[in-house]
Amino acid sequence: MSVIYNRVALIGLGLIAGSMAHAMRRAGLADEIVGTARSAETRAIAAEIGLCDRVVNTAAEAVQGADLVVLAVPVGAMGAVAAEIGPHLKPGATVTDVGSVKQAVIAAVQPHIPEGVHFIPAHPLAGTEHSGPRSGFAELFDNRWCLIVPVDGTDPAATAQLRALWEGMGANVDEMDAEHHDLVLAVTSHTPHLIAYTMVGVADDLRRVTDSEVIKYSAAGFRDFTRIAASDPTMWRDVFLNNKDATLEILGRFTEELFALQRAIRTGDGDHLHAYFTRTRAIRRGIIEAGQDTDAPDFGRVHKKAEG
Repeated sequence: MSVIYNRVALIGLGLIAGSMAHAMRRAGLADEIVGTARSAETRAIAAEIGLCDRVVNTAAEAVQGADLVVLAVPVGAMGAVAAEIGPHLKPGATVTDVGSVKQAVIAAVQPHIPEGVHFIPAHPLAGTEHSGPRSGFAELFDNRWCLIVPVDGTDPAATAQLRALWEGMGANVDEMDAEHHDLVLAVTSHTPHLIAYTMVGVADDLRRVTDSEVIKYSAAGFRDFTRIAASDPTMWRDVFLNNKDATLEILGRFTEELFALQRAIRTGDGDHLHAYFTRTRAIRRGIIEAGQDTDAPDFGRVHKKAEG
């Protein structure tokens, strides 16, 4: 593919930004990739492994002359980063993000974007439980979805350019408004993560009673909960604090469903349980048929780099 942005600045060098760097290099989508991170240790590792063409010490330095700036920091830090980089952005540049919350990010970032700079929020629906500059790999976005969330007045040409970048990195791309995005992600990601954290917490309490048998005899369901609950705690703290309304709405609906299942178990209503499990089983088949997972025992999560 041809170059889409001459210079790309990555602010934050964890799983998503690192995978973007690898994917852009794989397809030749950027002439130069400049990166920075708050942690000196992260910057040192990124420089050591050659994650970016240049690793600099500050966000303000990273964005100078950049055609695309990617905010890949926890949602709660995006406003402060935007305030830092605002005066240094190149006219005509595009600023985007990869956060899993959109309304709060728009409210925090948009006021700091100067006239003549495009702000186009986005969210790649891809990830693993790993974090840090060594965790990225070029295949992360292959056949995964990236949602672009244009704000009022977004330039169509700038949006098309960002779409081309994500498609060049292997992603399927769709557009969605911010409020709907936050509700959809509360269902598909945020609430499931909260439930996983809760279940692992309950199991940890029980483990103290059962002399570690919960860990020793973990079955596949619990192991999958622990994989989800191993995700970056800072990132998820910020997600829940910044998508509070949608997450609480979905948690309320989850509680109602849970009460109905409790009643079916208590009253021995096997027909209700069987019908419910049959209906929900179809969701799993739909995900596999849509190419968003596999029916392999490891659910397709092992990739070549992890095996090496």
